[in-house]
Amino acid sequence: MNKCIPISPGNERVSTALLLAAGNGTRLSPLTDTKPKCLVHLNGVSMLERLVGSLKSYGFKRLVIVVGHQEQCIRDYLGTRSGNMEITYVSSPLYKTTNNIYSLWLARNLINEPFLLLESDVVFQRHLLKNMLWPDRIAIARLKPWMNGTTVTIDNHQGIKAFWPSSLIPRETKQYKTVNFYSLSTMSWNLIKARLEKYISNNQVDGYYETVLSELVAEGSLHFTPVLFGNKRWYEIDTLDDLHEAEQLFPQQALAPIAKRIKLPSHRAVRPSPVTTLPAKVVLSAPVPVIPVIPAKASTN
Repeated sequence: MNKCIPISPGNERVSTALLLAAGNGTRLSPLTDTKPKCLVHLNGVSMLERLVGSLKSYGFKRLVIVVGHQEQCIRDYLGTRSGNMEITYVSSPLYKTTNNIYSLWLARNLINEPFLLLESDVVFQRHLLKNMLWPDRIAIARLKPWMNGTTVTIDNHQGIKAFWPSSLIPRETKQYKTVNFYSLSTMSWNLIKARLEKYISNNQVDGYYETVLSELVAEGSLHFTPVLFGNKRWYEIDTLDDLHEAEQLFPQQALAPIAKRIKLPSHRAVRPSPVTTLPAKVVLSAPVPVIPVIPAKASTN
């Protein structure tokens, strides 16, 4: 039987999103030579347009985007507003030599409310966001042999017990892959910001923010409710091969037009020769008992 995790009294529904989109996306070259990774098209629709459409469908009021590589393309494409959603930008001057820990740190003074943290290279079925609309949740999926990257284990109380880098996965315990979606309360964000400051002040700018989350969870000061994506579709796109696979899972769809945009090259990926890298992190698995209850006021799609 699935156990439901209730919403804590006073928790505020998330209506702000933070998107990290500063990276070079070199593994998607040549598609990213003249535009940022999030504006690469998947069956005729850019990853950014899919994401913005999903946020708008759940009534998000504000989107903060950390930009770097070909940042003007994103600024011109979205402008400062999309429908009722205000869009704010923060530029990463060191995007070529830093990683997402630095991008997250750059947003520290722009957000002082609960928010949803997103990566720009994940495509997903829109309704998967409905369980991420309350603070201190982490999207996870059952780990499959071909997946790589950060994983987590779950404790007896259906909370996140520990984060594990791909090089230290304890095979004897049940692992879940992180989807790189996190909702954060103001209190959790303040804890994370303080720890980020220590890393950046020590010039540790080329790491990943999961290191900070891992430390705070291990210390018992940060707590996440896991949201299982289960047998629903999501895909992280890092390579041309990933893009081809994702096109099979996400057919072309009609989306509400974005208010302001520019025309960009709409390259369609050509499947490359077989490579030895691991496939991307698609999940079509059965659910496990870590699904939180959906409040009555949650948006549906």
